[in-house]
Amino acid sequence: QVQLVESGGGLVQAGGSLRLSCTASGRTFSNSAMVWFRQAPGKEREFVAAINWNGGSTDYADSVKGRFAISRDNAKNTMSLQMNSLKPEDTAVYYCARRRPGQWVYSYTAEHYDYWGQGTQVTVSS
Repeated sequence: QVQLVESGGGLVQAGGSLRLSCTASGRTFSNSAMVWFRQAPGKEREFVAAINWNGGSTDYADSVKGRFAISRDNAKNTMSLQMNSLKPEDTAVYYCARRRPGQWVYSYTAEHYDYWGQGTQVTVSS
């Protein structure tokens, strides 16, 4: 059973930084792509950042490009999202997700991810 647990969310002022972490159970962490999505109140879940199985390829939503950085440490079964220069519009619940083992590349579509964390709240005050 694959389980994902996010941590690191909180309240921060605009311009500040937070680092989210996603820790996974299971020995097959390294053989699938992972992603961060977010969902603000009253809005649909949206893609934030993705990383392939070995960290060699990443991509970001235009809204966070240059401010966020996704990374993973397969030895520690952990994926992270460093968020800098935060804006009030970044306020949302952030979810990490993982594709099935053997699906090495990422997708921008939430339906392509089989395992999800419970989410962590990020609130950016103006």
